[in-house]
Amino acid sequence: MKNMVYIQSGGPTSVINSSLYGAYKEASLHPEEIDHIYGSINGVEGLIEDKLFDLKAEDPHQVELLKQTPGAALGTTRRKLPKDIDDPIYMEIVKNLKKHNIGYVFVNGGNDSMDTCNKLSILANKLNLDIRVMGVPKTIDNDLACTDHTLGFSSAAKAVINQIYAVSKDALCYKVGKTHIIEVMGRNAGWLTAAADLVPEDGHPDLIYLPEMKFDIEEFVKEVEKIHQEKGYGIVVVSEGLQFERQGKNEVDSFGHAQLSGTGLALSEILEQRLGLKSRVVELSILQRANPFLLSLTDRDEAIDVGRFAVKAALEGTTGKMVIIKRLSSTPYVTKLELANLDLVANAEQKVPESMMLNHHRMADSFREYLRPLIQGNVELSYKDGIVELTTFKKEIVK
Repeated sequence: MKNMVYIQSGGPTSVINSSLYGAYKEASLHPEEIDHIYGSINGVEGLIEDKLFDLKAEDPHQVELLKQTPGAALGTTRRKLPKDIDDPIYMEIVKNLKKHNIGYVFVNGGNDSMDTCNKLSILANKLNLDIRVMGVPKTIDNDLACTDHTLGFSSAAKAVINQIYAVSKDALCYKVGKTHIIEVMGRNAGWLTAAADLVPEDGHPDLIYLPEMKFDIEEFVKEVEKIHQEKGYGIVVVSEGLQFERQGKNEVDSFGHAQLSGTGLALSEILEQRLGLKSRVVELSILQRANPFLLSLTDRDEAIDVGRFAVKAALEGTTGKMVIIKRLSSTPYVTKLELANLDLVANAEQKVPESMMLNHHRMADSFREYLRPLIQGNVELSYKDGIVELTTFKKEIVK
């Protein structure tokens, strides 16, 4: 009999804990094969530093609350593992895997996290360890290769759509208002920004700018000026990864990705300088991915199913794979779960295809048909004294 360890990695989402819940529930059905179900504190760092806790020792009610809890209940990390599998840090990981009799490793994350997952799979294979390594897809950016969409994107898109709609209603209250620049997460892929196109017509943004689109600052200024003259206010949605010349530091994370922020503010300053226009910058920021109130039921249920599927696949002998979602139909919405090799997913990026983009005002019908079923359904939340209940684990480290 072996134990399993579950790792959450990268930026959290509102359903990352639902995947953990699905994996936990499925693993609990197989006590003859999986004994302890460990959570690795702060991603792969928990494996390196020997900081694991037993999920079976946690309050069952807290486990149930995973289905409505955003953030990473186990703690997350953006730590990049060395390319060299012979690096001493891997020996620390192996030591702790053996110490806790780990036979199953699950890594729940996005592009960079699948790089970590792939390296752990290569490590197990190279050392002939009896350990199966599986990837569980997650990222609000929706830019993972091989899968139709990623867990967390659907709920984040639903949050973006509804929050932009609310901002639009607020913006039109005044006879002469401001240009509202709404900044949405997304480094190189504009899936989440594109979601703004599903805002109803009475609040639809005037302009939508994705990283995949060519951005001309002169054209932008002219468009905003025209809109302000016609309406007295404007709604502009931009991706944080929009490329244009700006001042400021270019900091990067451990994976070499630019630390993005201030796109909306930079554009606001340009409008002030060029046109003398007052604007309001709205950064949806963490609320895009940490909003329990706008969960997509479709997203939550798929997250649970994918977690379960990953455990089933590992128990059947599968390793070195990530669970993917294959869409069979959009109307009605039908999908099936399959597996993809980790080396095809790790560090790969899936951007919004040109066929789904029309211009800076509208996305194509194909994009709306793609996104609409993903944001369907609402999750009924439990509250205590008017406050939503969210998971809190004791996290007592096992020796």
